[in-house]
Amino acid sequence: MIAPFLVAVILIELTPGPNMAYLAALAAAHGRRAGLMAVAGVTCGLSVYMLAAVFGLTEVFRLYRPLYELLRWSGVAYLLWMAWDAWRSASDGEVADALTPSRWVLFRRGMVANLLNPKAALFYVTLLPSFIKSDHAPPTTQALILGTIHVVVSICIHGTIVLGADRAASVLDRARSQVWISRGLGVALAVVAVWMAWETRRRG
Repeated sequence: MIAPFLVAVILIELTPGPNMAYLAALAAAHGRRAGLMAVAGVTCGLSVYMLAAVFGLTEVFRLYRPLYELLRWSGVAYLLWMAWDAWRSASDGEVADALTPSRWVLFRRGMVANLLNPKAALFYVTLLPSFIKSDHAPPTTQALILGTIHVVVSICIHGTIVLGADRAASVLDRARSQVWISRGLGVALAVVAVWMAWETRRRG
């Protein structure tokens, strides 16, 4: 049960998505500390979904489509807002240090971005239940174990992305190209928002 789930989770987390693009662009623009604070926020948001799935609350997204659509478009709108904020900050001509949001802002944005990520909700609605076995431990216990595995894997992969993006930006001399990197962050977030709107649509 755990091995196949682990493989599935790793493949899912390695698939390009809103979190991956946001964390890579953020770390490139503001460094690994900023990226890791966002990872903490993303992890917190993911943990909320995990606990909701344990108690069967995420099933509402499958049963009530308008709520899913509200979540989807709220996520798209939030990413577009972050894209505009990154571009506006760079266009204001602020110094590099001023461009970096506070730790709380980074944490909050990461958490909200993941809470408004319909892919996270769908994971716990569609994939997780398929790994729950009736002849094993109680379903709640299984969901908690598998959900925890997912959270740990996501931390490892997201952390690796942040460190890699920070290293790449350092090679390119982040301090001298701060404004352009911030603008790139804005463009990347806008592209991710459009991609998410298309990728998370539900047919039929």
